Parts: sequence; structure tokens; C-alpha cells
Amino acid sequence: MIELVIDSIRVGLRHYRRVVVLREKEADRFLTIWIGADVAEAIALKLQDVAVPRPQTHDLLHNVIGDLGGTVKSVIVNDLKDDTFFAKIVVEQDGQTLEIDSRPSDAIALAVRAEVPIYATDDVLDRAGIILDDEGPPVEGQGERERPAAPTAEELEKLAPFRDFVSGLDLDDLGKKE
Repeated sequence: MIELVIDSIRVGLRHYRRVVVLREKEADRFLTIWIGADVAEAIALKLQDVAVPRPQTHDLLHNVIGDLGGTVKSVIVNDLKDDTFFAKIVVEQDGQTLEIDSRPSDAIALAVRAEVPIYATDDVLDRAGIILDDEGPPVEGQGERERPAAPTAEELEKLAPFRDFVSGLDLDDLGKKE
């Protein structure tokens, strides 16, 4: 597993859809995941330390896990099937480790509240990770990592909207703090 950090939340200019851009903590490979506007707002509010008058759904989930004696340890983007990412929320409770199925967007929103790491499996990053060259457009390939299996033409076609979206982003300010 590879640790990721939230690089940014962006809005696609063509479709006005939100995407969370995750970056490998120790490298320049990115993972982009489409998310709903409500979850994008929930993540952004917490990242910007904006207080809300009432708990949001992800605050509620974090509180319930804690009140039931559990601790969120991490989240893992663990699979990609038919253009859909899958995630697990790793919770420790009474000496047991539980892996709870989740949408990646909800898992990420919970991770920022619990202040825990976000991981992706090597397989997910090998299949959907994007490396940017000096000019900014996506570059296929894994750099120094050995790729276990090249994606099929069908997988590449399905991932094309993500590559198109990333290609259309203004990445000049990528990684700069505001």
C-alpha cells in the first residue's frame, strides 16, 4: 500500500463535476476520483477548518465510531472495477481490526476528520495513477515502479474521461499553498 495525501479538490470545467486529486506522499503520481458536490464540500470544509453549526454526516460517523469504542486507523482505496473505485475504512475496536466497505469519497471525508492516513493499493495506483511530465499533461507509465500488467484497451478507454479531465486542469498552481 502507498500513502496518499489530498492535493486538491477541483471542478471540471466541461462537466462541472468535482474530483478529489490525491498525490502519492513520496512521489509525483496522482489519483483522481470523481466525487459528489456534497462530499467535496464536506472534505473542503474540514481541510479549511471551517466550523459548521451542526455535525455533518461524516462528523456523525466519526462520532458514532468513537462512541462505540472504535478508532478509525486509516482508509484504503482498494479496488477499481468498471470505472468505480472502492475503499475500506479500517477501524480498531476491542482489539479487533474491522474493514468497512465504503465509497472512497466518504472514506476520505472521514479520514480528514479522524486525521488518519489515506492509502491506495499498488494495483489501483498502477491501473489508475497518473504521472505528470514537466508540461503538465498525463504521462502513462509508472516511472521506477515495475508494472505488474499493462491495462487492457478497454480499461484505458474507460479511464479516458479521467485523463481528459486532468489534461484540462490548470496545474500551474499544483502543490502551492494558498
